[in-house]
Amino acid sequence: MYKTTAWLYRYFGLERLGTDVRTEVSAGITTFMTMAYIVIVNPKILEAAGIPLGAAMVATILSAFFGTLCMGIYARRPFAIAPYMGENAFIAFTVVKILGYSWQTALGAVFIGGLLFTVLTLLKIRGWLINAIPVSLKYSFAVGIGLFLTFIGLNQIGIVRGGVGGVPVRVGNMHDTGVLIGVFGFMLISILMIRKIKGAILLSIITTTLLSIVCGITVFPERLVGLPPSLAPTLFKLDITGALSWGFFSVILTVFLMDFVDTMGTLIGVSARAGFLDGEGNLPEVEKPMLVDALSTMFGALLGTTTAGTFIESATGIEEGGRSGLTAVVTAILFLGTLCFAPFLTIVPPCAYGPALVMVGLLMLKPITLIPFDDFTELIPAFCVIVLMSFTYNIGIGITAGFIVYPLLKVATGRYREITPGLWVLFTTCLLFYILYPYG
Repeated sequence: MYKTTAWLYRYFGLERLGTDVRTEVSAGITTFMTMAYIVIVNPKILEAAGIPLGAAMVATILSAFFGTLCMGIYARRPFAIAPYMGENAFIAFTVVKILGYSWQTALGAVFIGGLLFTVLTLLKIRGWLINAIPVSLKYSFAVGIGLFLTFIGLNQIGIVRGGVGGVPVRVGNMHDTGVLIGVFGFMLISILMIRKIKGAILLSIITTTLLSIVCGITVFPERLVGLPPSLAPTLFKLDITGALSWGFFSVILTVFLMDFVDTMGTLIGVSARAGFLDGEGNLPEVEKPMLVDALSTMFGALLGTTTAGTFIESATGIEEGGRSGLTAVVTAILFLGTLCFAPFLTIVPPCAYGPALVMVGLLMLKPITLIPFDDFTELIPAFCVIVLMSFTYNIGIGITAGFIVYPLLKVATGRYREITPGLWVLFTTCLLFYILYPYG
């Protein structure tokens, strides 16, 4: 046991990072509990595209396990990987439902996007582009993701609901038991964090889950254990040849850009909060997590699921103290366990993990103090990133808008020399994104 622990300390550099095995395990569990919903939600969304539910669930679990394990062992970062929310809806409702393509062809586009990412990463072009991003935009990613997480959390709790009569959103029923449990969970996290009690987020999730069971919000499923469904209906069923047609180019470009900017924004955002960025605002060895992201997307498409990448819920584990790849390894193992325990995931209700997302969103606002408010050529693009991430419910839309607005303002004010060649590449690509995006 001692030798195993000593090896973990050496391999993951726990002592250098100022953490320990207990903290990393707790962080891994926390990350898993805040994003385990993807095992249920992703297959339900893909089912709308005609992808068999059981096979999609297994593909989701295995892609999350593969990507998160590689992130932990190879990249040694506390980031979890799973199929992206947003990209799955784009494939199901836009590409298949509206544009009329088959889900097999859509998965072919996802695979092609992952292959392009792999090549660009190995050539270090993706790292070059990330390092070309202005520091103010990098910090705006963290703030925008924070507000995005907060909005998701408030919706999961039930405090914010979809609006009626032309109003985009409205307040939920504050008399609802689930909402009250969510509010209690947020207050519990707040008190535990103020009192500097380790594992505050995980303790809150467990406590509110138990409370929801007592109050009848959560009902135990009839069975907790069972053999996983067959993967055969989706395994290797992607249609790469069909996706290579010229008419499908806009779809491939959209999938490519959505994954690129989502991964970029998430990596930088959570890294900023974790203190991983260097003095110039860059993430050291950024190619490693980027390569894991690319390979996970290809792996997932082969199994039968959509674009995979770094999840913003990784920030919850980071707030619990997770700093090494051991956090990701723990999360990966828990994902693998859901192959036989998927019904168990229904026990943790949204009102239990929603407060954790709200608290993490609050904590991710800190980098806003590093954005220069006295320079409007820096502030306005950062503002566009932050508000569009949240108000369009799409991380990629916010980031691409920032890449377009920033160079335009610099040129308009005669400060074009501040624009790097890499940023011009991002500007051009993002402009194509808005021109060719298949708006539904």
